[in-house]
Amino acid sequence: MYLIALCDDETTELDKLEQIFTSYGDNHPEIELKIKRFASADELIYAIREKQYTPDLITLDIYMPDKTGIDAAKELRDMGSSSPILFLTTSKEHALDAFGVEAVQYLVKPVSREMLFPVLDRIFADTPELRKKYILLRIDGKIRRVAVDSIVYCEAQGKMQCLHFSDGTHCLLRITMSAIFDMFSPFREFARVGVSYLVNLKHVESLSRQELQMDDGKNIYPPRGSYQSLREQYFSYYCEEDVDD
Repeated sequence: MYLIALCDDETTELDKLEQIFTSYGDNHPEIELKIKRFASADELIYAIREKQYTPDLITLDIYMPDKTGIDAAKELRDMGSSSPILFLTTSKEHALDAFGVEAVQYLVKPVSREMLFPVLDRIFADTPELRKKYILLRIDGKIRRVAVDSIVYCEAQGKMQCLHFSDGTHCLLRITMSAIFDMFSPFREFARVGVSYLVNLKHVESLSRQELQMDDGKNIYPPRGSYQSLREQYFSYYCEEDVDD
């Protein structure tokens, strides 16, 4: 699944963009798009900074009243966001500024299917790692870019959640486990184990009714009645992985 963030202060422009992206998804059933709309740059930045929203592609209007798209892009890059940015605007004036923040494309409105489809073809073809291999997390008061594959599991510890990494390190997040579940829901390799654990199926060495054994040596004991669902998710994930390989 690709998460698409559309940011424009004009509702009519958001409507047009959403229609184009929806049409693109309809024409490419192998690519699943989940579109989220933002009416301002600050709204988008808040979602990324505070809610750990990590879009796979961002479209930014440049002329917005609260903050220009260029300024928003600079702020996102300073936060550590590496999401591809596609600028859509009414003027060519800021083209050089756009590429200064590593924009993938700069298109002048009005944007049509004929203009946008080839750009999307290139973006999705040229970036096979676009599928959420990284996530932004607030760790020790700073936004950090974390490789998803490096996360072995997350464990609830009172009001804090502890992420355990494949290199043996861990970190505490001041966030609810419910928010953790929501944050990692786009990643099909993650599975809930009761209310206290979220595990990365890539790091599960064995699974039984009694326990999950993680590849870092941790044993996690699933609650009664959860084994069948875990087993189905585990095998579904690995069977699809084999097909993809």
